[in-house]
Amino acid sequence: MKNLPTNWLTDGLIDFEYKKYLLLAYLKCVQEEFDSKRLYPIFSDLIMHYQNIMQVKEHKKLIYEQFPQRISRADFQKLEIVYQKIVDDDDTMREIEDIVQFSAPKFAYVLQTGKEIYDYIESHLEISPVGITPLYRDAGYLFLNEYPGQEIKVYQYRMTIFENNYENYRGIHTEYIDTIRRSLTNTFENLKINLVKKNTHLPNPATFVIMAKVPCPFEQSLLPIAKRSLVKYVSKL
Repeated sequence: MKNLPTNWLTDGLIDFEYKKYLLLAYLKCVQEEFDSKRLYPIFSDLIMHYQNIMQVKEHKKLIYEQFPQRISRADFQKLEIVYQKIVDDDDTMREIEDIVQFSAPKFAYVLQTGKEIYDYIESHLEISPVGITPLYRDAGYLFLNEYPGQEIKVYQYRMTIFENNYENYRGIHTEYIDTIRRSLTNTFENLKINLVKKNTHLPNPATFVIMAKVPCPFEQSLLPIAKRSLVKYVSKL
């Protein structure tokens, strides 16, 4: 898949036709991934590019922060390096503004396509607890069932909290344990009991099962969406 550099807007030749070519080639690859319902990692990459473009569009002074820099003076005694921006002419800035105006709606259109695929898959996930759910739910087990099929992928999960200046974000880390075929005797409840016997460090683990009701690529869509859905589900309990 063709990648788009983070600083594609200001890296290399700053020319409208050249940047247009780079953008359209990238978005064509993104659309091909979405056509196959493969969302990750390209969906996160697309969101990042769209947010960057919107920041530049709304705050043009941020454009300067993306330009490559060269050393204009070095003060070795204070260990400080003073940087001088390479680009400061109006013609270049007008070229960049044209690129931004062209690319923003293109990013938004393809991003909406990805969001619709994400929402469709998420809406066809069924999440339910296995057994009694303890008060501590930031660590436990996740049973993930693809559609169609009886094989259950078992993960141990751990939730974390990331903080920034504005709000806290909950993240999730998963570790693959095993793949087990579900049967009349090998139920979710029995599977949980067996895990408790093997892993005594989690004597009363929170355990959830997520059943997919539609087919989709496992690694590129089902697993990452299931993990995000579990975070939202647990946060509401």
